[in-house]
Amino acid sequence: MKRPLAHRARPETFDDIVGQSHLVGADGVLRKMAEQSAHASVILYGPPGTGKTTIASVMADQFGLSAFTFNASTDTKAALKQIVEQATGYGALVVVDEIHRMKKDVQDYLLPHVEKGDVIMVGITTNNPYHSVNPAIRSRAHVFKLNPITEEALVSHLKRIKARFSEELTATIDDSVYAYIAKASHNDIRAAINRLELIESTHQGVRVGLEEAKKVLLAPTLDLDKDEDNYFNILSAYQKSIRGSDVDASLHYLARLLAMEDLDSILRRLSVIAYEDIGLANPSVFAKMHACAAAVERLGLPEARIPLAALTIDLALSPKSNSAVKAIDKALADVEAGKTPKIPNHLINVANFEDKDDYLYPHDYPDHHVVQQYLPDALKDAIYYEGVDTGKYEAALKGRHTAIRKTNHDKK
Repeated sequence: MKRPLAHRARPETFDDIVGQSHLVGADGVLRKMAEQSAHASVILYGPPGTGKTTIASVMADQFGLSAFTFNASTDTKAALKQIVEQATGYGALVVVDEIHRMKKDVQDYLLPHVEKGDVIMVGITTNNPYHSVNPAIRSRAHVFKLNPITEEALVSHLKRIKARFSEELTATIDDSVYAYIAKASHNDIRAAINRLELIESTHQGVRVGLEEAKKVLLAPTLDLDKDEDNYFNILSAYQKSIRGSDVDASLHYLARLLAMEDLDSILRRLSVIAYEDIGLANPSVFAKMHACAAAVERLGLPEARIPLAALTIDLALSPKSNSAVKAIDKALADVEAGKTPKIPNHLINVANFEDKDDYLYPHDYPDHHVVQQYLPDALKDAIYYEGVDTGKYEAALKGRHTAIRKTNHDKK
């Protein structure tokens, strides 16, 4: 029985890997590590289908190490112990899939072996490890982000695979079909190769145009003209319509997104909208967003359209505020500009040799507030948050913020 094309076409060297030149290109850090025999544990994170597992496999070959795989979500500590016992002594690379799910007892067993260099760990996750991976694991590995695969890179890769396996892939495929495969696969390499294989297996030796490909793949219809609406433009139009409080336009674009059946992308965008565009004007939507996500996960399509529609209407008609976004961006701009002066002594917990004023505990004072300096001296007059009055909740926050600033100013 022939193995799937996606398996047979998996890259064998760094040169074969798609779209991650910052890691495996001529000046890529992983390639340099292999060339210098600088073996080190790493964590690879990025969207599904971007080549994390493939890079881990190629790393093992390039490092000259045997490779073992451990799934942190389903495998047991006993299974890991067996792997480490086999690996210790001659060097091995252990691929830890779903590393963000690693249990503490498993982590405690693995980390000493990683520290001693008995094994090289390659953690794999779709989650941002700075938020999801235990710091004890993260501190013992270099963290590298994989980029989403561009449509152009994926199309080029599909054409290389077709040329490499030309004896069995005998259909003549139009360029529009390659673009359609890339979009229908949401730029997931594995999914794209599987779709190419399906088209080839049903159209051996004949020409395949866009209409024929659509009949085979049965993927949602996507506009392939970059000058017209495409998938990401629809997501953008959806957010802008909600931001603009046009509930009917919001529902229209939601319907177009639902036709593509990509619930994850819709939920991600709704999460951004809730915090970026509604924000403190109506913070109750944060809980509604999480409740909607849970309902969508339980229901699936077609019923998931109902909670999504309800939340879309709620967000579109809600008061809006982007004050939180503006506030953190102003603070980040200062930090990125190097404005990170010394923390005031009275806020530092550890003892030092400088004179320290006593820290005043706010809960010991009326209204749980006491005037004291929190910002460093060089930034003591900085103002990042500017409240707005578009919702009752933030209007109250703005009023309290103004009153606190006035009190602090009057008592200086």
